[in-house]
Amino acid sequence: MQIQNETQSPSNNQSKTAYSILIAISFAHFLNDMLQGVIPAIYPRLETEFKLSLGQIGMITLCYQLAASLLQPVVGAYTDKYPKPYSQIFGMAFTLIGILSLANAGSYEWILVSVVLVGIGSSVFHPESSRVAFMASGGKRSFAQSVFQIGGNMGTALAPLLVAWIVLPNAQVYIAYFALFAVLAQFILFFIGRWYANHLKSVAGKIKKEILLPNLSQTRITFSVIILLVILFSKYFYVASITSYFQFYIIDKFGLTEVQAQVYLFYFLLAVAIGTLLGGIFGDRFGRKYVIWFSVLGAAPFTLLLPYADLTFTAVLVVIIGLIISSAFPAILVYAQELLPKKIGMVSGLFYGFAFGMGGLGSAVLGWLADETSINYIYHICSFLPLIGIIAAFLPNMKKVGTKQV
Repeated sequence: MQIQNETQSPSNNQSKTAYSILIAISFAHFLNDMLQGVIPAIYPRLETEFKLSLGQIGMITLCYQLAASLLQPVVGAYTDKYPKPYSQIFGMAFTLIGILSLANAGSYEWILVSVVLVGIGSSVFHPESSRVAFMASGGKRSFAQSVFQIGGNMGTALAPLLVAWIVLPNAQVYIAYFALFAVLAQFILFFIGRWYANHLKSVAGKIKKEILLPNLSQTRITFSVIILLVILFSKYFYVASITSYFQFYIIDKFGLTEVQAQVYLFYFLLAVAIGTLLGGIFGDRFGRKYVIWFSVLGAAPFTLLLPYADLTFTAVLVVIIGLIISSAFPAILVYAQELLPKKIGMVSGLFYGFAFGMGGLGSAVLGWLADETSINYIYHICSFLPLIGIIAAFLPNMKKVGTKQV
């Protein structure tokens, strides 16, 4: 076991869980991801309004996700060295501008620019917000990350219902009403930023606590990170098939209306939110490696059944899939943070960025494939992706090497 002085994260000096900050950052995540969730929720309207192909729909997601992914590791690495307590407010300003631009977009190119702005806002928001959850955890890392994550998932789940209520019965310009949520988020992020800044001042000049580094070689750590990224690939490529195209799938297969399809998407996204919270709780209790393994591989029987299910069973299956497959992310992120405990921001940015990137790539590839084949065919192909989760067996047992702070 190696011991080094912690110089990067002030969180090691905090022993009590700051529940008010966890709730606040979770609610900010709720608002941020609800605004992001508007993008896929309005795909059916954009398809009709601008006569888009599924390939073009996938390109919208790709542009948004690339903007949301590429900057996150850079932002995280920078704030590891130079913490920026109020940076999330700056990021939310990009999201606000993007939402207003999307509400008034008159062309496909304008839509792409709008979603890129929202993506940039997301790339600034996530690394520092994840660090806030880490600092406020009081040692309950999986729990804190799951509380943070469930806020985002609940926001994503609520977005299609709000779009069905506010936008679909009216017009695209009604998206502008969502800008009010961005303004609300600014006030909450100011409160969080003030706590963050005060926390930095309170630990300035104090002797830094020592941390225990994992008793693993650099090669083994790198190999473990690669395994986690491959698991994220399988998870988010599959999730992209649901979030971007599930509405089109059940409209095409079962003849539902746009509003009815939004409700079925809500079932999945709500299950994702609940599964995320359960994954964090079980990760702290039973070990993150086993939660990761079960979460991805355990969804496989249900994803394999989905293409053959009737409407009722489809609703049941997407709920089960959402519950299981979503429980991995808090465990994956905390496991990675424990592999590299001195690079919390960079790790958070890398994994959030990679998740967004894989979601965007998945949407683009699957949209092209659906145009070339059929919307039903992509669910047959994607049903095998969770089987990749078997490689979690090669992850080292972090409980045996120990990574707790001292």
